[in-house]
Amino acid sequence: MSDAQNTTHEAIDEDRRDFIHIATAATAVAGAGALAYVFVDQMNAASDTKAASSLEVDVSKVPLGGEIRVLIGGKPFFIRHRTQAEISAAESVDVSTLPDPQTDDERLRPLPDGEYNRAILVTSGSCTHLGCVPVGPAQGNTGDFGGWYCPCHGSHYDTSGRIRRGPAPSNLPVPDYRYVSPTVINISL
Repeated sequence: MSDAQNTTHEAIDEDRRDFIHIATAATAVAGAGALAYVFVDQMNAASDTKAASSLEVDVSKVPLGGEIRVLIGGKPFFIRHRTQAEISAAESVDVSTLPDPQTDDERLRPLPDGEYNRAILVTSGSCTHLGCVPVGPAQGNTGDFGGWYCPCHGSHYDTSGRIRRGPAPSNLPVPDYRYVSPTVINISL
């Protein structure tokens, strides 16, 4: 074998070796990426868990002046059908006197047409003091302001779910919800 042939053979072997190294490294990187995706994806919530973190409710079934309570992801929520007197009481409050100032309108969500259904109020059902579940019209006790009352430590909420008296530091939170139709809401965690 001549020197020219030997040099050509070595160049071909070197090119082949470089290709094999590059192909092996690319395969290893692709395998590591696929394995990392599987590990990261398994940390996402399962589809049954995602389904349990939202709920559609027909609010036309809530009696006037009453409420229903629903659990979403193990957390309680109140859906209240307020009377005109309850709406008027909530709207007439001077918000500057409240511990957590918020207007009644700030606690409502618009219908699909952009208007507001002032009669339906949706709030979290956990007292903002220590997480107790306040009582309301369904239990026959609406506290001093017609809304909810937490008997554990004496927090009183009004008909808009705003804290009015007691140790609770803030209003009952309004969850992420939207109107799917004029009578159906979707509450999501």
